[in-house]
Amino acid sequence: MKQHAAPVASLVGAVKHYGSLTALDGLDLMLHRGELVALLGPNGAGKSTAIGLLLGLIRADAGRVELFGEEPQSLRARRRVGVMLQSAMLAQTLRVGELLRLTMSYYPSPRTLDECATLAGITDLLSRPYAKLSGGQQRRVQFAMALCGRPELLFLDEPTVGMDIDARQRLWTAIRNLVSEGCGVVLTTHYLEEAEVLAQRVVVLAKGRVLSDCSVDALRSRVALTRICCLSGLDEVAIARWTHVVSVERDSGRLHIRTDAPENILRRLLDADPSLSELEVMRAGLAEAFTELTRETSTEQEAA
Repeated sequence: MKQHAAPVASLVGAVKHYGSLTALDGLDLMLHRGELVALLGPNGAGKSTAIGLLLGLIRADAGRVELFGEEPQSLRARRRVGVMLQSAMLAQTLRVGELLRLTMSYYPSPRTLDECATLAGITDLLSRPYAKLSGGQQRRVQFAMALCGRPELLFLDEPTVGMDIDARQRLWTAIRNLVSEGCGVVLTTHYLEEAEVLAQRVVVLAKGRVLSDCSVDALRSRVALTRICCLSGLDEVAIARWTHVVSVERDSGRLHIRTDAPENILRRLLDADPSLSELEVMRAGLAEAFTELTRETSTEQEAA
């Protein structure tokens, strides 16, 4: 993977307890400029706690936390960060333009109102009351607010929840542009396809520890499965008994087969059904890799 200069933020051996619960158990995490890191994990994995430490919202019980070489509580460091949390309590009576101007006033050299609105695709919403916006529109406004201070490091927590497909793709484009300009981005999302198309690096957490820290392609390669989809009248119950078939499902007449020997299964399918059509063969995606990785870890922990 590409080598980076000194990290802009880091957790080294970070430990955080909430009573008897260990949220982080010696977590190491490095964040760099010009890199988008997808922070993934099941509920309770420690993602929110890790972000809370880096933002200075909570303090670690042990380990070291740095933001631009300083403590995360430092105002100077925090002014270099943009944040879009999963939920935001904003003044409902203010108009969008008023919210952006208020946010801009917190920074010494903010972006202009027009620049923030253009980046987030909300130029048509500036005169609208925030309370009158849809959920997806409110998320776009929150994204614009996160950009006001020209952040060098941007935290995006479930940024596209409530957005339609077009709005989501416009946001993806804006995020890619920020990364290309040297901004570091930390993304948490339950939409694994979002992490797959955006991230240079994927960090998977479970039980407060790092399970994997690598590129999307490297994570995919850990799962030696291929998906085969086709339109066929073959019996899925019979196919499920074939050697090298991991699973098979039927959806609207289409067979969806997961296999660790795609060439063998393809030959057998074509022999069994010469009229088979709409054939697609796809390597395992991030969703399969993530599911397999967390499943293996859970099984190992249960057996220990």
